[in-house]
Amino acid sequence: MVLGRNYGKEPMQIGKIAEEERIPKKFLEQILLEMRNAGILYSKKGAGGGYSLNKAPEDIYLSQVMRLIDGPIALLPCVSLNFYRSCEECVEEHACGIRDTFIEVRNAMLQILNDTSISNLINKEKELNLEVGKD
Repeated sequence: MVLGRNYGKEPMQIGKIAEEERIPKKFLEQILLEMRNAGILYSKKGAGGGYSLNKAPEDIYLSQVMRLIDGPIALLPCVSLNFYRSCEECVEEHACGIRDTFIEVRNAMLQILNDTSISNLINKEKELNLEVGKD
């Protein structure tokens, strides 16, 4: 989120990002590397170096980021679009009520995550801070 709020400014160093987001630096390094490799982030070495968004915050969607960090979005492997695995317990997947229900859950989650950009989250945070009297 801090990189989205910092978009268009100088790159941010890992230590500053970790501090602002309250994320352990070692864990953050792994996340930033994955996001850089996926083309979401840009990194600059040396003086004035650090990380910045490679795309505008409105062009980065929560579904992309979640898949990079957490892997499958689906709660069961048999309903995953990108990481499908059949269930060992299921004799006939197409007739499984649990699977069918979790396909609906997956679709609802994907709809929200595919429609929510980093920019949307930043704006939502601003709204929520105003509601609680911050800012």
